[in-house]
Amino acid sequence: MSERSALVELANFIGRSPLASPDMKVRNKALSGMTDRMLPRQKRSVGDLLGVVMALSARTRRMAHDPARVEIDVFSPDGLRALRMTLGQD
Repeated sequence: MSERSALVELANFIGRSPLASPDMKVRNKALSGMTDRMLPRQKRSVGDLLGVVMALSARTRRMAHDPARVEIDVFSPDGLRALRMTLGQD
């Protein structure tokens, strides 16, 4: 086991985030990176639109189908049922 307990590690914790840096340039760069990742992409391609349309189409087709019922029977080598599992509506 480690000699350090969770409380000792917590007491010795030093923020390693670039946001905690004393250098303003480092903090601004970190903030800029975070905001760039949060903003939506400006350019959308035809492939992006096609992917959205196909995903919505597939979801609509799946919702229109009747629910499936799956039964799994597993037998041991001596012929006795080892497992029976039923998923879905009865």
